[in-house]
Amino acid sequence: MAVTLEQAQRVGYTCLKALLRFAFMVANNLVAIPSYVLYLIVLQPLRILDSKSFWYIEGVLFKWLLAMVASWGWWAGYTVVEWGDDVKAVSEDEAMVLVNHQATGDVCTLMMCLQDKGTVVRQMMWLMDHIFKYTNFGIVSLIHGDFFIRQGRTHRDQQLVLLKDHLEKYYRSRNRKWIVLFPEGGFLRKRRETSQAFAKKNNLPFLKHVTLPRLGATQVILKTLVAPQENGAPSGGDAVRK
Repeated sequence: MAVTLEQAQRVGYTCLKALLRFAFMVANNLVAIPSYVLYLIVLQPLRILDSKSFWYIEGVLFKWLLAMVASWGWWAGYTVVEWGDDVKAVSEDEAMVLVNHQATGDVCTLMMCLQDKGTVVRQMMWLMDHIFKYTNFGIVSLIHGDFFIRQGRTHRDQQLVLLKDHLEKYYRSRNRKWIVLFPEGGFLRKRRETSQAFAKKNNLPFLKHVTLPRLGATQVILKTLVAPQENGAPSGGDAVRK
């Protein structure tokens, strides 16, 4: 089948746009991430003298980085439409956000959604698979204080202990507010079959578009950061916390 001149021009234009977008993403990474790291190295004396101000500045830089990642989607013509309650009303509160994980694009989409939600982006903590530690953005997440969790039964108990220690060490000291957690523990396409088999075995709902949530990390977060309740009110003693 012969290709017309118009079709060839359309294919060429599409390839050119793809190359430009890829070049833009590479330039972002080569400039923005080293700049973030170098700024924070220079500001280390401030971290010793005024830790609160240091982490405020770090949060602003972190938000700018995430805005750059979100811009990749905007440039490609993607937009996000929100409906329901406006979560901006609780942007200054402490919250755990459970996000259905379909594919890698979820992270970029979430970054687009949260840019206009007050201080959420600069005060959030992400829980992600440990493999992301070795990506180009890994150094940023390490500095910011995100938690990298290792998947698999053999690591499960140890990872929950490490998560508890991580929260106690970094969550309050860096004035974090939101914790973003993907309760499926991985991509839908990788987890769906196992989830459905578990549901069938335990007489649970048969889900096609999401998987059954894994509760280990959620329970650790709530037990570590939320005061125990007695008849609907915080218990007494040192357990009373915001």
